[in-house]
Amino acid sequence: MSVLRRRWRLLAGCVLAALVVGWWLTPASQGRDESAWQSTLTVVPAPGSEDSVKLDVVRTFATSEQVTADAAKRLGLKDPAVLKPRVDISADAEAGMITITATGATQHDSEAVAGAFAKAMVQGYRKSLRDSAMTSADERSKQLKSLGDDITSMQDDLNASLGSRRTQIKAQLDSLNGQYSDLYSTIAKLRQTARAPVLEQFGGINSTASSGSVLSAPSSRSARLALAAALGLALGLVAVLMLDRLDTRLRSRSQAEEAFGFPVIGEIPVMSRRLRRSRVPAVASSPGAPAAEAYRALRAALLLTAPSSLAFPIGGRRDDRSSLPRLPQTAPVVLVVSARPGDGRTTTVAELAAALAETGRSVLVLDCDFRGSRAHELLGVEPGPGMAELLGGDGAEGLKEAIRPTRVERVGLVTAGRHSGYPAALVVRADEVLDEARKHADVVLVDSSPLLYANDSYDLVGHADTVLLTARSSHVTPEQAGRVGELLARTSVPVAGIALTASPGSPGSSPWITRRPSETVTTGAVTPFPAMGPGLVRDQDRSRAQPPRQTAEADPPDRGGPSWALGRDGTAPKAEGDDL
Repeated sequence: MSVLRRRWRLLAGCVLAALVVGWWLTPASQGRDESAWQSTLTVVPAPGSEDSVKLDVVRTFATSEQVTADAAKRLGLKDPAVLKPRVDISADAEAGMITITATGATQHDSEAVAGAFAKAMVQGYRKSLRDSAMTSADERSKQLKSLGDDITSMQDDLNASLGSRRTQIKAQLDSLNGQYSDLYSTIAKLRQTARAPVLEQFGGINSTASSGSVLSAPSSRSARLALAAALGLALGLVAVLMLDRLDTRLRSRSQAEEAFGFPVIGEIPVMSRRLRRSRVPAVASSPGAPAAEAYRALRAALLLTAPSSLAFPIGGRRDDRSSLPRLPQTAPVVLVVSARPGDGRTTTVAELAAALAETGRSVLVLDCDFRGSRAHELLGVEPGPGMAELLGGDGAEGLKEAIRPTRVERVGLVTAGRHSGYPAALVVRADEVLDEARKHADVVLVDSSPLLYANDSYDLVGHADTVLLTARSSHVTPEQAGRVGELLARTSVPVAGIALTASPGSPGSSPWITRRPSETVTTGAVTPFPAMGPGLVRDQDRSRAQPPRQTAEADPPDRGGPSWALGRDGTAPKAEGDDL
């Protein structure tokens, strides 16, 4: 049933195609069943004509248009073509007979068709032979008359000749008389052949009723269309199952986790067309939509499951925090990647930014997808100078001036900009730009290019604190997932998990997060970002407020909060505030 739900369009297409073909091949109205009765009649050569009649020639003549038209005329039918499918003529040279088999709606109809064809064949073939014999006899009669004139003339010459001349003429006259006699005999035989019968019916007509069969085709259009729909449904089921067997793309949560090697921390249902076309994230425009709830669940999973090591630079050790640089008030960088285009990466960035902004955090989105940037469309921002100019060093303005306000409060965006040349060369200054971006928001989300289609994402991994992987259900193959998992495993940057978009699971269902009772739940600090709404970013006194930590019965020493709740030294900043 799950396969049918996924591929119901193919199944419906097969049924519709079968109905169209059935409607096209079935006549509008069905007449009588012309195969209800079957009659058989046998024709043999007449006595004395066995040697002169060739059954193969007779059968060829019987199937000609002339015989069919004559039989239709005897039956009173205007269209001779209706008789052809109802009559079958076969010849048996060993038995010396020709069999005519006719079908009809009733016994009388089938016998009438068989009798009409037999008479048309016998009389037509006899007439054909008679005409041929009479024509040949007439031609020989002319030769006979000419030969008789020659004999008469030579007889006169014989009477007038003497001696050796007479003997010579007499010999020629005897030869002509012999030819005349043979020609006369031939003409007599031809005339006799024209008058004698050639074929005759042997015995009577045998008629039997055709037995019904469950495999016989129905006669009515409605029944035939129902049969066509059933056949189309059967073929569609076979096609669907075969295609599903050959299609190895990842669909379920378990398949994605096994192929990528990372846990699925969020399952996003298919969004409606209205939400996909909106220039505002569903979390902000339709807070009650299943997709919005799913993105909130993804936000919660990301906040609760982010390891404490994300607060440290690449290569740092968790047990050696004193050697790490301490940069106060720095925000974590979350790099969102995907295996291939169309996996919902940019949509996840926009929705996750809106979901994080709901908690009071200020979010800065960096669009580093230089080949197919769409973040400005989803956040309602017009395209303009951005990351391409910042990373390329061509822009006169800094990062603060490049931040654009969006339609979501506390969410800012730096667009992809107008890049030129090879986009991968733009990540040379990524570390410098990202370090500056950490000072302008509580969370930095980076939208990147597909990991298997461009090298930009892999170059940006080393500058991020954590990686969020997006994958669309029924879009990525296990080979592609394994390659992505291999590439990410080679880096020391933690992977928070997988956001499975267009998931076949229940819409809006929350991911299952299993936590031990001894684990500590630490929420992040709340940093208002009022300038991200209606106006540009302004220098303000951005004080960070840290609420009291809520701990369970046991607080394991290595369990920390998300990276944006910690400083670069791995400790939470001490400040007063509310936990939103």
